[in-house]
Amino acid sequence: MERLSGTVAVVEDDPSMRRSVQRLLSAHGFPTEGFPSAEAFLGRNSASRIDCLVLDVDLRGMSGIALQRQLRDIGSALPIIFITALEDSTLEAEAVKAGCIAYLHKPFPASLLINAINSALASASE
Repeated sequence: MERLSGTVAVVEDDPSMRRSVQRLLSAHGFPTEGFPSAEAFLGRNSASRIDCLVLDVDLRGMSGIALQRQLRDIGSALPIIFITALEDSTLEAEAVKAGCIAYLHKPFPASLLINAINSALASASE
């Protein structure tokens, strides 16, 4: 698969998980920005360009699913990859129905995340 590049936002409230995902993505050539909450992501500097969102489902404050809904409501086509430790088929079905690129259960193989990001960036560039 052709290597694609784009800034990936990682929204994860567990600092060690957020750092781990960012390190993994950086090692594969993706610039990243990390956010500890959905609210922090929404409050980011609007000049920063985000090409893909890796989003934890179960965040403190606004959930990842609620952030996905809000982004869709404002017309955002930002590709979203969910990561979660939750086993909730209803949430997974809702996320998939709303158009997420992938729904990965922690712990997930690094290759699944990298492949999902490459797919997200490819679909965003079409």
